[in-house]
Amino acid sequence: MKRIWLLIIVGIMVCFAAGARQNEGSYFTAADGVKIYYEVQGKGSPVILVHGFTNNSQSWKKGTLYPALLKAGYKVIILDQRGNGRSDKPHTDAAYRDDAEAKDIMGLATALGLKQYDLIGYSRGSIITSRVMVLDKRVRKAVMGGMGAAYTNPQWPRRVHAYRALMGDTTLHDVDEMMAWIHKNNFDNTSLMLQQKYQPSTSPAELARVKIPVLLIDGNLDQTNGDVHELQRLIPGSVYTETPGDHNSAGNTEQFASAILAFLRQ
Repeated sequence: MKRIWLLIIVGIMVCFAAGARQNEGSYFTAADGVKIYYEVQGKGSPVILVHGFTNNSQSWKKGTLYPALLKAGYKVIILDQRGNGRSDKPHTDAAYRDDAEAKDIMGLATALGLKQYDLIGYSRGSIITSRVMVLDKRVRKAVMGGMGAAYTNPQWPRRVHAYRALMGDTTLHDVDEMMAWIHKNNFDNTSLMLQQKYQPSTSPAELARVKIPVLLIDGNLDQTNGDVHELQRLIPGSVYTETPGDHNSAGNTEQFASAILAFLRQ
């Protein structure tokens, strides 16, 4: 009888250990040696989620989309982009220029053996998503949340001001809220500055060549990143849907998750 109970206890411990391992993340080493933290959950069609500025992979778990995708049977892949979360935070210009962040996602997809995948970004994550969808033919569908056409301008004032503020310029008060958030959370200022310095833009000519289905989704109160309708005109065949909320809240609504799931299932 004692032996039977011992086997039961061991079995329970093994199950708990397996569950713990499933929830643990892993590291992918990029071509330049930077280590990128990521997690994979689920076994279905793969979807990669790309977080926004000063966020990380765990930010997705606080919203509605991550659990909705898992419940719907997708394989959900989240990562900390370089300079964020548990990924390396290099302080060299070379580590962020030339689409380094987009190449991290493409490299991770290769390491995971993905022949095709869907890509979902929010805010700055949409800017990186835009680069990946013009560079990687494996992207099946793309979703860009919380982003209008402003990022297509290489000299976008918001990007320039964020970069200058992170360099120490205190005269640009349109980014005061962002800087207060960064200081409050003690983020790595240098890596964030380099992310803004080398934040990519995707030209209208590049967007005009996009052939995959693209969903643009924005909060009805979000006026943060330019005109989403202009962006829709730049991407052939793209569709637009509106969800309640401003830039900080729209991505956490039930309507946000429902619209994306409907788009992926089409």
